[in-house]
Amino acid sequence: MPRRISTARGREFGEGMRAAIANAGMNARELADVLGWDEAKVSDVLTGKGGVTILEVALVLGVCRVEAKERDRLLELFPGRDLSGWWQPHGKCAPVRPRTVLTQLTAAETLISWHTHAVPVLLRTADYMRALLTASATVSVDELEERLRVLQEMQKLLSNNLDCTFYIHELALDLRVGGPDEHLSQLQRLMFMANWTKIRILVVPVAAGAHAGIAGPFTQLKFPKYESLVWVETENSSLFVETKEAVGGYEDVVCALDKVSLDEGESMDLIARRCVRLQEAGGADGAVKQDSGEPFPPS
Repeated sequence: MPRRISTARGREFGEGMRAAIANAGMNARELADVLGWDEAKVSDVLTGKGGVTILEVALVLGVCRVEAKERDRLLELFPGRDLSGWWQPHGKCAPVRPRTVLTQLTAAETLISWHTHAVPVLLRTADYMRALLTASATVSVDELEERLRVLQEMQKLLSNNLDCTFYIHELALDLRVGGPDEHLSQLQRLMFMANWTKIRILVVPVAAGAHAGIAGPFTQLKFPKYESLVWVETENSSLFVETKEAVGGYEDVVCALDKVSLDEGESMDLIARRCVRLQEAGGADGAVKQDSGEPFPPS
């Protein structure tokens, strides 16, 4: 079946409208009866098809008694629902609950993620994430626990038949986030997750030198019915790349990373050796010792 023309904005708009109707305790047929519309008209509003006006959308939101903040968000989304590509400035820092990311992750069937300097968010332990949030210059301490709860919500999507490939640079494994115990637990978490049927973790070794992914982290999401997109996150904004040419460029990066990365077995062996070294490490600071016959980081 050919993929339908759809955008991240359009899918988020539709998800929000469906939630508004459900929260009002109605289904599409019942809403149509209240408005005196055909049920097909309600479907057109939900999908944002041509011929639907913003006044009709506002009417639906009013009947459903949607709160002002959510009403305004959906009315703002409506005019641009067909626009490809979406840059979201967040102000000082990323939102506690990244609505668009969660919406797209829920709909995706395949995830391909690349990270240069840290463990990808979907593979992080709570302690690892807590240490990163604590070190942040923009995230409020008051939000920390709520952000950790959202992390758990995102990670639950991994068990939703999502096929995942994570590319991680070797240097990200050596960055100690938290104390020695947290570092070890995070590496063990990676080994545990790699045993999942639909999760592959591939390490790009230091020996690869300059590589195609050096520009920075990104995540590609593929959908069963829609064209794929790429999600890029910065300190205070999110970018959802959807044009075919731009997504194709990221796919070229993934192909190049695949050529220089270790395979699954080699990647797990590398991580396992680090775990052993951390367990055997001496000294009050828990630093990994260097063996005289092998350089550090271990290869």
